[in-house]
Amino acid sequence: MIGLNNLKPAKGSKHRKKIVGRGLGSGHGRTATRGSKGQKSRSGDGTKKTGFEGGQMPILRRIPKRGFNNQFRKEYSIVNIESLNKFDSGIEVTPEKLKEAGLVSQTKLVKILGVGDLKKSLTVKAAAFSKSAADKIKSAGGKAEIVK
Repeated sequence: MIGLNNLKPAKGSKHRKKIVGRGLGSGHGRTATRGSKGQKSRSGDGTKKTGFEGGQMPILRRIPKRGFNNQFRKEYSIVNIESLNKFDSGIEVTPEKLKEAGLVSQTKLVKILGVGDLKKSLTVKAAAFSKSAADKIKSAGGKAEIVK
């Protein structure tokens, strides 16, 4: 009968840890199961750099490169001013509300551009505004506030 006092793991499921480099009598001595020669037999040589292709020119060096990629660039989510007519007049439009309305996918950096016309008075908060967008918001009786 099986009880907590006589439980055992299934036969063959538990293995002894392989102990290497402890003399010839152990069966894993001398080369310590690494084979005799080559890159992986030597200490510290078993790893290769990311993208290493066995001496072939790596793909990152084969493909043509042009220009300059600025790693510190700011990528804005862009909203045209005409799409702000979706909101009720007098409301404060924040990046969170723009996301709820489905106008942007991320709320981190939102820039409002001046494409179209604004027919409602809104307080718009965003990371950046184009000059024409800020002018159109003010002329409609609203406010353009820059938020970090």
